[in-house]
Amino acid sequence: MKKLSFTLLLSTFLFGCNQQASQQSAEPETPAEDWIILFDGSSLDKWHGYNNDDAMHDEWTIQDGAMVFTPGEEGGKNIVTDENFTNFVLSLEWKISEGGNSGIFWGVYEDTIYSEAYLTGPEIQVLDNERHPDAKVAGKLHQAGALYDMIEPGADVANPAEEWNTCVITIDHTRNYGAVELNGTQLMEFPVHGADWDAMVAKSKFAEWEGFAKYQTGKIGLQDHSDIVSYRNIKIKRLAEDPES
Repeated sequence: MKKLSFTLLLSTFLFGCNQQASQQSAEPETPAEDWIILFDGSSLDKWHGYNNDDAMHDEWTIQDGAMVFTPGEEGGKNIVTDENFTNFVLSLEWKISEGGNSGIFWGVYEDTIYSEAYLTGPEIQVLDNERHPDAKVAGKLHQAGALYDMIEPGADVANPAEEWNTCVITIDHTRNYGAVELNGTQLMEFPVHGADWDAMVAKSKFAEWEGFAKYQTGKIGLQDHSDIVSYRNIKIKRLAEDPES
């Protein structure tokens, strides 16, 4: 019997996820007070520079109610949340500059043995699809909304550069379920650990990265990719099974 391709296996898994999700009863509406505000437009006090002794990088400032990264002479100015999260729904808005690139991480393990947040944290891509060269390589694995280098977005619904996009990321290790929504469209569903997840990692650039995606509990991170990027209205909801609750 011929060996099924990885793409077919992944498609089958995602179809199964959709079928399972449709059969599950809807979760009850979450009260507004259950959301943790990570950025309200006025304070950066729930964030710090990755491996920066809990201090914020100067390159991140508040402008017109948004958290704005303006690159300096040195790179590597990623930021992470003060708190750790395991099972959650993260909601935020992002706006990328023309030709810009950034990313949203989860499961970041902050330790000096890892020089960058991306060495441990999977990334949802933030990109100017029209102008950045990443949008033209590796199929669509590097386009806005992609699970970077692992799953293509199911649709190109990103707004143009300099316009706001709303992104919702669900990570639930209890159900082994992840999902990404961009501008009201669900782009993908995926496993977040186990054999299917490991198979995706093995097909990606991260296959030999010792710490990549090894930590179910970790920080949320925002990326310095040497381009101007803005974030606002950042909030997170711990799911009931989150051990950090």
